[in-house]
Amino acid sequence: MGGGRRKPRLDPGRQRELDEAHMRRCLVLAARARGRTAPNPMVGCVIVDRSGAVIAEGFHARAGLPHAEANALAEVAGRAPGCTMYVNLEPCAHRGNRRTEPCAPKVLASGIARLVIGMGDPIPSHAGGARYLARNGIEVVRGILRAECIELNRPWLCWAKSRRPLFVLKAGVSLDGRVATRTGESQWITGPPARREVHALRNEVDGIVVGVGTVRADDPRLTVRGVRGGRDPVRVVVDSELRTPPSSALLPANTRSKARAVIATTRAAPHRRFTRLAAAGAEIWRLPARGKRVDLRKLATRLADEGLAHVLVEGGPTLHAAFVEADLADEIRLYMAGIVLGGEAARGGPGWVGGAGVARLASASRFQFVGEPRRVGSDVALTLRRGKKGP
Repeated sequence: MGGGRRKPRLDPGRQRELDEAHMRRCLVLAARARGRTAPNPMVGCVIVDRSGAVIAEGFHARAGLPHAEANALAEVAGRAPGCTMYVNLEPCAHRGNRRTEPCAPKVLASGIARLVIGMGDPIPSHAGGARYLARNGIEVVRGILRAECIELNRPWLCWAKSRRPLFVLKAGVSLDGRVATRTGESQWITGPPARREVHALRNEVDGIVVGVGTVRADDPRLTVRGVRGGRDPVRVVVDSELRTPPSSALLPANTRSKARAVIATTRAAPHRRFTRLAAAGAEIWRLPARGKRVDLRKLATRLADEGLAHVLVEGGPTLHAAFVEADLADEIRLYMAGIVLGGEAARGGPGWVGGAGVARLASASRFQFVGEPRRVGSDVALTLRRGKKGP
């Protein structure tokens, strides 16, 4: 259907520049729905006419709503023949009973002559849209700003390929890496700008995980505050013995937040505690144990099954250590304040990672710095991602 509709070709260098410019716009559009599309990816779409003018844009706003391509095509009202469509992820060609119809047949029926995509779909049951359209005469250009397209959807790609969320470990620390004084005082190590940024980060993830020690010590709400249009993610407490107090601020009975509150526990937890927490509105997930603790890999699978692709782990130290030891720490966000809390290891305040520690450097979990350190008010933000073990 796409044959005979193409305008004269531009110089390849100039065409590449235009393709990249329109793909960048797709990424901007897609990012408008950050934190709202799971378990779907963020996708943006731009349609350009024969003269090179943009005539339609669209993005996928939320799982269950129309996809980016469908939204953009709805704007052109029959003016798509001969046009070029840009989309950061290939149009889906899924099969089976889905909430939305596949996009590839819609693109073909619209008369689009040229399709430019950033990356293919890694899910076999969804993939193949670009190949389907190419077989039917549409010119398909692949891999435009592929690295940027992958970066945008890192959490979704982790979910799609590994069937688990992408986990980000977050902590506010002193210069010597501590999250509290020796008496347990922790509020606040970092300043207001860093705390505001953390609320913005909460608004972009699907869930927040903390340990029961953090709940008992700090009684956090784990909500999003100070973000216009913000919405609270699913709150998850890892609590192998159901020691979470029924009066905890994050439980539905004690908060105005409509977000789900989950307690991940083991099958050995006392039933009487189960009853009290369920009465306070908590969802109780009884998961297999690893030793005496919740098996974090089983928790990761359950979170993925619930549609969570991007999860923030806010600690404390024992839980952070467990995620590192389980090789589930995909990214680390540290907000470092210019203060020193001091104290020897046994007598000072806790570090942001607890546990027994490694005996040899070769066994250490290694992370790579991403970008430059950023000033956030009086603090410094560091981002690191999973690296390889060993020197």
